[in-house]
Amino acid sequence: MTLEAQIRWYLVQFKPNSHKIAARNLQRQSFQTFLPMQDVTRRRAGKFHTAPQPLFPGYMFVSLDTIRGPWRQINATLGVSKLVSVAGRPQPVPDTLVNALLERCDDDGKLLPPETFSPGEQVTLRSGPFASFVATVEKMQPDRRVWVLLEFMGQATRIQVDADILSAEPSRVSRKA
Repeated sequence: MTLEAQIRWYLVQFKPNSHKIAARNLQRQSFQTFLPMQDVTRRRAGKFHTAPQPLFPGYMFVSLDTIRGPWRQINATLGVSKLVSVAGRPQPVPDTLVNALLERCDDDGKLLPPETFSPGEQVTLRSGPFASFVATVEKMQPDRRVWVLLEFMGQATRIQVDADILSAEPSRVSRKA
């Protein structure tokens, strides 16, 4: 009886704030890891700070062959809490989910914004308090939030909006406040 190698993606829970340690130690053991990251902006001491954070806090993906591979050593890896299992066997994550995430991330695992809008592009807000205003895209966040510059009261004002309310074709009438 021949067992074929079946490499799949599995879910690993890492210890609090140990994603870098867990990924490094798993890679040292020749496991391929995937930790999707996103930029998160938080307010501290009256200032906004943006830092990369795991997309799924506490979890990362690891690629392995449960038939031939030494998958049990993952639970003993520094920084890892456990390999997510059911009835003592690791359960694979659907390939479609991981492949879709891999397509949306750069080589470092950072989640890229949808390519709907690009910085400098003129857009029209379709709803909300600034409906039908024309704005300029400054940057996009992975969660489909878009920072736009809106001319408001004689100066450019930076606001964050959902990408779903933006239209790439500006209306003919541009209102200014």
